[in-house]
Amino acid sequence: MQRRMANLNVWTVSAVGIIILLFLPNLTIVTGFFTPSNDNWEHMKEFVLWNFVKTSLILISATAVSTIFIGLSLAWLIAQYQFPLRRFLKWALILPLSIPPFIGAYTYHGIFNYTGVIQTTLREDFGMKLNPAHFDIMNLPGAIFIYTMFLYPYVYTITHVFLSQQSASLIESTRLLGKGPWRTFFQVVIPISRISIIAGASLVVLEVLNDYGVVKYYGIQTFTTAIFQTWFGLGDIESSIKLAASLMGFVILILLIEKIMRGKRRYSYATTKVRPLSLIPLTGWKGFAAASYGLFVLSLGFFIPVMQLVDWTILTFGTIPMEEFMTYVRNSVGVAGISASLIIILALIVGNFSRLVHGRLAKLLPKLTVLGYSIPGAVIAVAAVTAFIALDQFLAPLYAVAGFETTLVLSVSLVLLITAYVIRFFAIGFNSIETGYDKIGTDFRDASRLLGAGLTKTFFKVDMPMLKGAILSGFILVFIDVLKEIPLTLILRPFNFDTLSTKAFQYASDEKIMEASQASLLIIGISALAIVFCYKFLEKELD
Repeated sequence: MQRRMANLNVWTVSAVGIIILLFLPNLTIVTGFFTPSNDNWEHMKEFVLWNFVKTSLILISATAVSTIFIGLSLAWLIAQYQFPLRRFLKWALILPLSIPPFIGAYTYHGIFNYTGVIQTTLREDFGMKLNPAHFDIMNLPGAIFIYTMFLYPYVYTITHVFLSQQSASLIESTRLLGKGPWRTFFQVVIPISRISIIAGASLVVLEVLNDYGVVKYYGIQTFTTAIFQTWFGLGDIESSIKLAASLMGFVILILLIEKIMRGKRRYSYATTKVRPLSLIPLTGWKGFAAASYGLFVLSLGFFIPVMQLVDWTILTFGTIPMEEFMTYVRNSVGVAGISASLIIILALIVGNFSRLVHGRLAKLLPKLTVLGYSIPGAVIAVAAVTAFIALDQFLAPLYAVAGFETTLVLSVSLVLLITAYVIRFFAIGFNSIETGYDKIGTDFRDASRLLGAGLTKTFFKVDMPMLKGAILSGFILVFIDVLKEIPLTLILRPFNFDTLSTKAFQYASDEKIMEASQASLLIIGISALAIVFCYKFLEKELD
């Protein structure tokens, strides 16, 4: 009994320590909300705050619905049916995640604007007289389209992993009861996939709330643009912190709604006789329709923007030395790989603590770590810098003994940047791991414990092999997001340290969108390789 309590204490202490360290920077935002208000904040509360709330609600609601529709429908098609190009679409449908939404926004604007390929072709080849206003996508519907096309893989990936490993007996039982494919989908598939759907959709919502590039370029006023404008435009960090605190409250409300929607239902394995779904062949027009639907979504989210970027790259090839980009590649892959590995390790510890320890506090504490994903990168950067400067001051005597000439050692190192990445993107890895824990349940763990294995041994021998799919999916999602991150990298990077995303953003911000295409294509290429590797590994697990 004492040994079990010791193991439990190790997991509990480790998890609580991780949660505290991840949540500490958020306290800067929480405490800042209670500081005295100034004239800027009073003006925003009276005249513009509600507009930020309304626009943000429209964006997240419309994007969540559209990504759920596309992601769930594609996940079900791939998991349940056999049709032409299925094996290709199975992994290729994740590729839009490799394109940063701000690059997608610039690219689609370039395609649809007056000098873009669409209007130019219609004018010159077909002699059509066009109203450019009809092709304007720099508005709220255009932003929803951009977010949907490049964020639906969150829902698709997590839901597909769940459905592909779901016991076939559940679906086959509905068929024996005479239910058709549509009734099976709405009455069985959607309910059993609810946890996965909500996990993916919550990541989409948090990504939209935090995004700055798309809404900034399209001129849409949201919480994030208001925070940046207040901070960098007005130089009013106090009001920007209050806006960030309002955004944090908004996210807490969303997380509470998510928890209510999840409820207490569990859809985990109750037997070891689990087999994946048997694929139903689709032939004729049905197979053609299924393949066409997948290719249509993939074209909008990947092929079309990539072809435009390739065209721009050809036009600007040679203007930027390639050896510079090799340095950017090494920097990008290095920080993304280290950050993703750390996040998955920490998420495994926190997730295991959440399911081992019963009680409301054990369920609430892990949710606090998700808040970092709701805070703009620039705000996290300031909080992280403040904390690391204080840490450097505390360690200054040790630096002097070690012979350092400066007291700012950690504050100007990659440790600061990677720490900020962990705080910012922990939610992505944790949601994937939490979904994996929900799926495997506790039956196998309890059986191992009854056979005399300790908690730690059970975790490595029983839980880890069953979590391989969730671990790899979470790692890939975090890796790609870190690869695309801009604000944190721009503010916290060490001197003369550039990544692919920062160079692409710098060129795009300077209206050199063609030059930005080269770095963008390298981001896409590295992310695509990571996705292919993920697919090859998961193929054995899911088929």
